[in-house]
Amino acid sequence: MLAGGLLMSETHAPVMLDEIAELFESVPSGVLLDATFGMGGHSTAILHRHPGLQVVGIDRDLMAIAHAAHVKDTLGSADAARLRVMHTRFDGAVEALDQLGVTRLSGALFDLGVSSPQLDNAERGFSYRNDARLDMRMDRSQELSAWNVVNEYDAESIADILRRNADERFAGRIADAIVAARPIDTTARLAEVVIAAIPAATRRTGGHPAKRTFQAIRIEVNAELDILANALKDVMSLVVPHGRVAVLSYHSGEDRIVKNVLRESETDTSRPNIATPFVHPSRTAPRAWRRVRVAKHPNPTEQQRNPRATSARLRVMERCEVAA
Repeated sequence: MLAGGLLMSETHAPVMLDEIAELFESVPSGVLLDATFGMGGHSTAILHRHPGLQVVGIDRDLMAIAHAAHVKDTLGSADAARLRVMHTRFDGAVEALDQLGVTRLSGALFDLGVSSPQLDNAERGFSYRNDARLDMRMDRSQELSAWNVVNEYDAESIADILRRNADERFAGRIADAIVAARPIDTTARLAEVVIAAIPAATRRTGGHPAKRTFQAIRIEVNAELDILANALKDVMSLVVPHGRVAVLSYHSGEDRIVKNVLRESETDTSRPNIATPFVHPSRTAPRAWRRVRVAKHPNPTEQQRNPRATSARLRVMERCEVAA
């Protein structure tokens, strides 16, 4: 049992676990960054499959950091010694690695979005299915929460968030309804307001009517799209030849950003920004990358077993050998 009363499920299934573990089997020995450690399932599988890798896991959620101690207890002593976990957002990854003296990476994994334990723990205020005070903070030490967005942003700003983060076509109607219904303190009340604002015919198709609104607000609260591109670029600048970067995204906004960054990396030969305090001039300049052909989506069996995996999309790049 961890902080907040959440029991971390032993059966929590990381998305595309076998595929992720297999694609890192061929990378050089060294350090792999798990930029979204979560329950540690991907890291554990990678440690088992590649004895030459150490894993540095980072997460912005203190519950995940606390759970890391349990993860290490389930590993053998040799594997546990190869795992270190730190509390930070993934845009703080380079700084965290620098603190550990890590300047090169053999690989990196980004598993984006919200985790199942976060959704399932009602008091975290992420889900329209569990009534709780509006929250949605992955890092509960930050001030901005979903309550602030819902009750303090103006209608125009809320509508913009719904369009930008979730492609919500009824963004204006929903935003106006939210402002008119204030104060809105709980997830259940927000879901009611959103449902009432969407035309009845639309409510009968496409899943829960409030799903996109909750997704959009969560992304705003945690700045998920704002930090993604630069974080991915910074981490990729540390990867050695034949090292790999894998990204699991779960909605179109994330995937567009990831696709653009990875596409640019194939021809990018510019130096990293050495003016930043955690990127050293001694690091080699980024070289071209190549796309690794892998299954882009979980197989039908996994999708049936874990509906939350249905929207997952996997993209993988490998750093090319430095030209002589």
